[in-house]
Amino acid sequence: MARPPDKKQNTIRINAGEWRSRLIKFPDAEGLRPTPERVRQTVFNWLGQDLTGQTCLDLFAGTGVMGFEALSRGAVAVTLVEKSMVAYNALLANKQLLKAAHAQILHQDALQFLAQNTHKFNLIFLDPPYHQQWLVKVLPLLAEHLHAEGLIYVEAEYALDTTQEYASHWQVIKQSKAGNVFYHLLKSA
Repeated sequence: MARPPDKKQNTIRINAGEWRSRLIKFPDAEGLRPTPERVRQTVFNWLGQDLTGQTCLDLFAGTGVMGFEALSRGAVAVTLVEKSMVAYNALLANKQLLKAAHAQILHQDALQFLAQNTHKFNLIFLDPPYHQQWLVKVLPLLAEHLHAEGLIYVEAEYALDTTQEYASHWQVIKQSKAGNVFYHLLKSA
């Protein structure tokens, strides 16, 4: 009797900090796109490399690489929210692999999480599935989940236009593009 094929696992490397060069695994799953290494390097350069004492939210965690990278660089706590059960299980496995005690991993819809959350974060990572209008739904809700001087990292399939109502409360302080990925660092306007 033939053995069923193993589900394919991919890997991505953490760039810096306590877990520098450690690999985390993630499954093949529809819409799951890990933030490319070059983009992560740029983003953490923008953020100043050291996140000591910061609390972070990785709202559409996917592979969790942004959240685990933040913990590796000194973040005091990271909440990773993921709706896909396959990706959620991989996040749990990576938390155990890294012994990431300060990672809180939730299997939940992003809007449901935001409706229930009462904590404020210093930094929010936002890389929602493409072509589903998530930024229109989520960006207007994030101010109440962010400390006054907090920042939001946004990855999208298009450049953000802060003249649009959904993004009008945000100021783009840094932005760039790598391939088909537009990425931005926002603060409250």
